[in-house]
Amino acid sequence: MHEYGKSDGPVVPANPSNNAADVAAEMGEERGSAKGNTASKTRSGHRAGQRASSALDRVRQVAREDKEARFTALLHHVDVDRLRAAYWAISPKAASGVDGVTWDAYGQNLDDNLRDLHARVHSGGYRAKPSRRAYIPKADGRQRPLGIASLEDKIIQRAVVEVLNAIYEVDFLGFSYGFRPGHKPHDALDALTVGIQRKRVNWVLDADIRDFFTKLDRGWLERFLEHRIADRRVLRLIGKWMNAGVIEGGEWLQIVEGVPQGASASPLLANVYLHYVFDLWAQWWRSRHAHGDVIMVRWADDFIVGFEYERDARQFLDELGRRFAKFGLELHPDKTRLIEFGRFAARRRAGRGQPKPETFDFLGFTHQCVTSRKGRFWVRRVTIKKRMRAKLAEVKTELQLRRHWPISEQAQWLAAVVRGHRDFYAVPGNIDAVDAFRDQVTRHWYKALRRRSQRTRITWTRMNRYAKRWLPPVRVRHPFPEERFAART
Repeated sequence: MHEYGKSDGPVVPANPSNNAADVAAEMGEERGSAKGNTASKTRSGHRAGQRASSALDRVRQVAREDKEARFTALLHHVDVDRLRAAYWAISPKAASGVDGVTWDAYGQNLDDNLRDLHARVHSGGYRAKPSRRAYIPKADGRQRPLGIASLEDKIIQRAVVEVLNAIYEVDFLGFSYGFRPGHKPHDALDALTVGIQRKRVNWVLDADIRDFFTKLDRGWLERFLEHRIADRRVLRLIGKWMNAGVIEGGEWLQIVEGVPQGASASPLLANVYLHYVFDLWAQWWRSRHAHGDVIMVRWADDFIVGFEYERDARQFLDELGRRFAKFGLELHPDKTRLIEFGRFAARRRAGRGQPKPETFDFLGFTHQCVTSRKGRFWVRRVTIKKRMRAKLAEVKTELQLRRHWPISEQAQWLAAVVRGHRDFYAVPGNIDAVDAFRDQVTRHWYKALRRRSQRTRITWTRMNRYAKRWLPPVRVRHPFPEERFAART
């Protein structure tokens, strides 16, 4: 391997499957190599200056031109300007870590605090604090553990991730979308829909990795990072974040596997891991073993693979299980399915006396095989029912807590809820589900207002006026996938 700067440490030998890293597979999704926006955005009005964003241009250029270059001098890019941009990119309402330091409090003496943080990072005096353990409910009723980092840890993680993105955004493949700068869920959804409709897809593998963030093998992650990163100071920083542990119930717990969900660096580290474990291998497998069309779309640890032939699909699934086992991962048996899906699925299943094709869920939408009035096949996407029920239950609970608020304040809060739901889910073909969500929100609001008093004057006539005045109207907010995909690529 070539090295960008002085070598510091042994070169980790690449896996054989890494040799498959060319752009041919990306073009299989009709999407070019990842370009452009590899720097994090700062909050409006608080720019770090052109120097902070352009200093990484040389790193990007070297990474793009030499796929085997190892970077030995990266930490100097984490300067005070980049730390300041990272601070302004953090939400002021973000939860505080174990030290209780809030965004506002840290900003009271921002310049001095950032200079002190910068000095500690570059002198080796910086110590990562344990994350504060919190839980959020999952759609299946279980609790998802989160690690809430301290504010300074968030700042330095964001700054380092921006530097590393200059390298990895050049390396990551076109079908990897999750948690990457300039990539949104609807970009992945568009690519998936267009791939199924344009390519000869007859089978879909809907895959999910069991407990990925908590089972990720740190030893392998370190080796993967060393493919590109030879700056031992950056690697030590990452090690400090992963080994800081968590505080739960007032006690410190050591975590020896995985990366903490909720940390700013975790999405990038997860993408690096799956880049080597899945993406490069899957691209190599497609070019070496597939007999027909194969499309892939991955968002973090959820991915969809479409196949032309069933035998390709079953061979891929079998070999993928063995591939994952080598790196300490496992496909979730209850969430991983191979289904018949595509342009001819309905006709073929009807000919065999079978019911209509099964559906699959991805990024909040249930994907269905449907035929238009003109007989054209298309993939319809509708809101996942259990997601909508869970959100409506949350709205109902929150309304009970807010039922004595002034109606105008309730209305402003509900308007934000409806607007956020509409802006994500209002895709072509799903307008009825979005309208149903708004209607149910109105019903919950009506019941909450009537419970404020036994002598209520709230009638449905009055309620409908409130809804018309305050709640955003339902309309399609996204173009057809083909249109946006074509514009993007």
